[in-house]
Amino acid sequence: MSEFSVSKAVAWIKAASAALEKEETRLSDLDAAIGDGDHGANMRRGFVAVVKKLDAAESADLGALYKTVGMTLLSTVGGASGPLYGGFFLELGKRSMGRPAWDAAAMVDALKGGLADIQKRGKAELGDKTMVDALSPALDAMAGAGGDLAAATKAAAAAARDAATKTAPLLARKGRASYLGERSIGHEDPGANSLALLLETLSTTCEA
Repeated sequence: MSEFSVSKAVAWIKAASAALEKEETRLSDLDAAIGDGDHGANMRRGFVAVVKKLDAAESADLGALYKTVGMTLLSTVGGASGPLYGGFFLELGKRSMGRPAWDAAAMVDALKGGLADIQKRGKAELGDKTMVDALSPALDAMAGAGGDLAAATKAAAAAARDAATKTAPLLARKGRASYLGERSIGHEDPGANSLALLLETLSTTCEA
């Protein structure tokens, strides 16, 4: 696959919504160990609202689509995840204005912009036990996988899932989990796991 069109982007968001609904309890259980326990419910609610918005009106290009996603997540997802995921998709929108499709290079550029926005908002770096720990290595894997979108997103999804698992032994340095200090060790980060789900559904969409 060489291009990721608006219709593919819609399919990705719908697949992500379904995956987040399926994994809602697990994500909230992960969050209950080191946070408020509502990450799964918040993400499911946000993406259900996004799908309704996308079903109600067609997007002219990727930029418009991701702007809709970002604005909807900002207004419907509670806690820290709303601004982080909302800002992530808004940045994807800024970098995709007027684009009818992404090639692999454009996808990497947009997602790197999204990562930069997350880091700017959350002040998080690698090793802080956040979604950055899943997204950063995933984008490295994607950038190194070449120009085929299916191969690139498959590599990114595998890297993100592996990295999310490896957040368990980390000490949380950002967000509510950081208040727990040493007690945050031994639990996977819920944000890293929801991010891995997004990249896994991006991969399956590119394979379809």
